[in-house]
Amino acid sequence: MSELLNNKVTESGIISFDLASLLPSNEIVLFDIKPYLFMELILKEKDFRASLLSTDWASYQDKIVGIYCSTDAIIPMWANMLIVSALQPYAKAVYFGDENKVREQLLLEKIALINEQDYNDQRVVIKGCGETPIGESAYVAITHKLRPVVKSIMYGEPCSTVPVYKKKA
Repeated sequence: MSELLNNKVTESGIISFDLASLLPSNEIVLFDIKPYLFMELILKEKDFRASLLSTDWASYQDKIVGIYCSTDAIIPMWANMLIVSALQPYAKAVYFGDENKVREQLLLEKIALINEQDYNDQRVVIKGCGETPIGESAYVAITHKLRPVVKSIMYGEPCSTVPVYKKKA
C-alpha cells in the first residue's frame, strides 16, 4: 500500500527568495590604479594623466568595471573621477571597489528595484547557505525593504528556518 507524500513546504505558501538570483551574470573587469603610479606608490598628476590618455579604453567596452588600487597609495578623489571620465564612453557601468565590492553594489541596486508590494502579506524565506557568498549588506537591505509589507521573514531554507520577523495580528 503506497501513501501519497505531501510536500508541506510547497503547501505552506512560503516564498523562497534567493539573493544569489539577483547577482549580475556580466563579467566584472577591474581597473587597478597601481600600474599608473610612480614606483607603484605615488600619483604624479602629469604622468598619471598621460598614462590615462595612452590607455586602450576600448577593451572595457560594455563591461562592468571596478576601480581600485592594489597598493596602499593615497589616491586623490579626482584621480578616480578622471578614470571614470575616460571609462564612461565604453563601460556599461563603473563602480569603486574590488570585484566583491562591485558585486555587493550591484546586488544592492537590484534589491532597491524590487517591488515590495509583490510580497504584500506573504511569508518569505530569505535563502541562506547557498553556493554563492552573499554579504551581510544584502540581507540587511532585503529585510529593510520587505519588512513593512510581509506577514513574516525567515532566514535559511524553507525546511529549516530562523524566524526574523512576524507581523503582529
